[in-house]
Amino acid sequence: MLLTVVNPNTSWEMTTVISSAATAVAGPGTTIRAVSPAMGPASIESHYDEALAVPGLLAEIAAGEALGSDGYVIACFGDPGLQAAREAARGPVLGIAEAAMHAASFLGRGFSVVTTLPRTRGRAWDLAEHYGMRRFCLGVHACDIPVLELDSDPYAIKTVTDICRAALRRDGSDAIVLGCAGMSAWCAQIGADIGAPVVDGVSAAVLAVQSLVTMGLRTGDREEFAAPPPKRYSGPLRDFGMA
Repeated sequence: MLLTVVNPNTSWEMTTVISSAATAVAGPGTTIRAVSPAMGPASIESHYDEALAVPGLLAEIAAGEALGSDGYVIACFGDPGLQAAREAARGPVLGIAEAAMHAASFLGRGFSVVTTLPRTRGRAWDLAEHYGMRRFCLGVHACDIPVLELDSDPYAIKTVTDICRAALRRDGSDAIVLGCAGMSAWCAQIGADIGAPVVDGVSAAVLAVQSLVTMGLRTGDREEFAAPPPKRYSGPLRDFGMA
């Protein structure tokens, strides 16, 4: 089984972290192909960033299709381009926020999300609503550390751990969802430190996609998620038209 894990930003350092998290949970016979687009933002921390990350993401989905990828993970907590990727891929596609929230809902009555910048909290709430997770999501908290500083700030993991611990108390939640793929390497350590389940979306999404592929399931394509109608695209997007 070949699974393509797409980091929609252009940071290869973060892609390496994501690849490690994905490979650690992949089952026997599953190959992880972790990629980052050649075009797009260095990090995704705004609606503008998300919008401009989608063409590069879809180019990687197309490359995965050419290589025969069986399924895909979108490794950004905003789940950018998820619906478009489902139209373009033959196999199942999951976003890490989607997978993490569903996984956390199995672990108790509610979870808290700990994300990066305060401006990203609204997007997390929107996704919780969209995925039917609003009754489980008891709070969204920001560590106020930019995405690209997660691996360079020596105090970042302590800051995130302290916020996770405080979120459990404040929200009365049973589990924590880490709201950035760049935090995936910290999952086990934070869980041990705070004494509560901590869900990393990269691991959750890889395992979920792997399960769907094993069951022979894919996105339904009879209506909305059928391949987009062929049409001409112009300018820098001229190569994105679906044949």
